[in-house]
Amino acid sequence: MNLLDKTDDEILEIANPMWKDLKKYSNNQNYIGFTKNFCKEMMRGANEIEIGKQWARNELTKNLTAESEVLGILRRGEHVSILYKQTNNKIKGEYLGRLVLGYEDGEVKIFGATIF
Repeated sequence: MNLLDKTDDEILEIANPMWKDLKKYSNNQNYIGFTKNFCKEMMRGANEIEIGKQWARNELTKNLTAESEVLGILRRGEHVSILYKQTNNKIKGEYLGRLVLGYEDGEVKIFGATIF
C-alpha cells in the first residue's frame, strides 16, 4: 500500500512509535536501536563512528524530551514527512523534527530523520 493513501491517523500510528524509538535510542546513544528502521540508503550513510561523533559533539541529539507535538504531515512522491515540535532537557527552546517514511521491500522504513 502507498503511504500517501493512508489517513493522517494511520500514518501517525506508524510514525509516532518510530519517532519515540529514535529519541530513546539517540538519548541512550544506542546505534543498533537508533538505526533499526533505517532504509538501506540511510544505513549506507549512517555508519556507527559518524553517528557516535555526532552524539559526542551535540547535546541536542542526546537529550530529547519524551514529549513531542505533531505539527503536520506532508505527502510528496513516494514518501511522507511527519513534522514534530520537539524540546530538549538541556537546551532551551523548541526544535523542528522531521521523520521521512516510505516503503522498502514491503515494509515501512525511515528515509530521513533530522532535528534542527
